[in-house]
Amino acid sequence: TTPREIFVPKSYEDLAFADMNIPLMHDQVMLRPAEEARLIQALNIQETDTVLEIGTGSGYTTALLAQLGKQVYSVDIFADFTEQAKNKLTNFGINNIIFITADGSRGWEPEAPYDAIIITGSLAFLPDTFRHSLKPGGRLVAILGQAPAMEATLITYHGDNKWHQQKIFETVVPTLINAPTVPAFRF
Repeated sequence: TTPREIFVPKSYEDLAFADMNIPLMHDQVMLRPAEEARLIQALNIQETDTVLEIGTGSGYTTALLAQLGKQVYSVDIFADFTEQAKNKLTNFGINNIIFITADGSRGWEPEAPYDAIIITGSLAFLPDTFRHSLKPGGRLVAILGQAPAMEATLITYHGDNKWHQQKIFETVVPTLINAPTVPAFRF
């Protein structure tokens, strides 16, 4: 019901479902279709869920999240991404999304807690603000690590500071802009 080819740059329309990252502006990419699907599937979004998306990008993942959940907050550092996605999704009649142009590399707490969080760029490690923005029973998917060793990871919050972390698959994707880095060892 949501044609992916409408969300890719014109020059990539024929490759919308190819097993590749599709380049976007600002040196960003659309994740491979299978990766997008697996991350969203891992979140197990329910129709009553409030979802936080870090990295609006093309807006395609945003559209899928909005069709599954009750409310989506989509944060991107680039205003042209949030504006383009908003225009496309409004044309589709999808109106349960609030687009925010801001730096979400350390989370987005104003609307927390969330039932589900998806981070579409990689992080060397997950800042605690993301974990603390989940409701009990909340799920978070993030791609953690540094190239060439990154893993899509599902984190579930069980309440009372109890977490479960599960590796989903290995991949390499661009790092989220302004993501915190691991301090380098110095002699």
